[in-house]
Amino acid sequence: MPNPAQGHRIDLVHPEQTVTVRIDGTQVAKSSRPLALFETGLPVRYYLPPQDVDLTLFQPSVTHTTCPFKGEASYWSYGDRTDVAWYYPEPLDSVAAIAGYVCFYDTVAELSVEGELPGQ
Repeated sequence: MPNPAQGHRIDLVHPEQTVTVRIDGTQVAKSSRPLALFETGLPVRYYLPPQDVDLTLFQPSVTHTTCPFKGEASYWSYGDRTDVAWYYPEPLDSVAAIAGYVCFYDTVAELSVEGELPGQ
């Protein structure tokens, strides 16, 4: 039986970019120090330091999921929208840098990114 982790890769980059996040037209986050996470089979995800997110606009969710490559995720809800963002309180050692950083679903939040990723 093939190993599903075989060939799976996660790379973290500290890009010189500014990421602004809006939900329903309201700016909920802006960071000039995001982490760009590249994961096999997924689009690039921007993880933002919690200090750059207006967490007063969010409520903790009861949802928790487990990723075999990153660990157990917790979620934030916004208004009547459940689970619009997630974070890893205690990620696996291989991605320890994302601990507490917040990532938003691009189906709910509008992300605008200024600047370019390294090598592009």
